[in-house]
Amino acid sequence: MTSDSAEEIDYRVVVNDEEQYSIWPAGREIPAGWRATGAAGTREECLAHIKEVWTDMRPRSLREAMNSAGHQGD
Repeated sequence: MTSDSAEEIDYRVVVNDEEQYSIWPAGREIPAGWRATGAAGTREECLAHIKEVWTDMRPRSLREAMNSAGHQGD
């Protein structure tokens, strides 16, 4: 695939149960374990959206475990 054709593809922002984000070509079926967030556009637009919303790169299960461990002595 050339960069010209990559620029013409529309993408969707997808997220998994661990709240990890990615982009996926709009015309393709979303893989199991992922769901569309509603954000879509060019590759650059989707990546910019992910940069805004994905502020903590740790998987959700790790964040929850760390939060629980931090509150055990309270």
